[in-house]
Amino acid sequence: MPPLVALSAAIGLLGAVATWVFLSAGSILIWACFIGWGCFFHSGGTIDALKKTVICNTVGAVFAVASGLIILSTPLTQALGLPLAAALLVGIFAAVLCLLAYVEILSVIPASFYGFAATFAFLLQTPQKLAVAKLTAFNLDNALIVVPLSMAIGAGFGLLSGKLSGLLQAKPAHA
Repeated sequence: MPPLVALSAAIGLLGAVATWVFLSAGSILIWACFIGWGCFFHSGGTIDALKKTVICNTVGAVFAVASGLIILSTPLTQALGLPLAAALLVGIFAAVLCLLAYVEILSVIPASFYGFAATFAFLLQTPQKLAVAKLTAFNLDNALIVVPLSMAIGAGFGLLSGKLSGLLQAKPAHA
């Protein structure tokens, strides 16, 4: 089977499985899974890419939650107003995410930004979760747990789809 057809079949099949599993489980995020899945391939589609994807997505999520906690818990927001305080924090954390790329395992800047953006998307779309109690709880209401977990599972599905694609491409041995 041609490589693109094999990869398409593998991703289609596993995409259906992932969607069914995630929607059945209810708390994990299928959209974050697909971001992690795409990030895995964007990062090279290898075991090294899997490691960097999961770590960088998680670091991005940590920075997003840290931004949220600072916005919610410090006088910065009161003093500057939400738009300016948020802009300053995003600017600082974005610059730091880029600088972290000097560390090899954190070198995939887009993966860090995907984690940061996906976490903020989750928080802004579910404002009841943008609360100190939710951001410090040890459960799937916490963006710092549910977003990176969903993205990591997606990266794992990326690895599986790559392996399945390889199997579909394999030519049978001639006797």
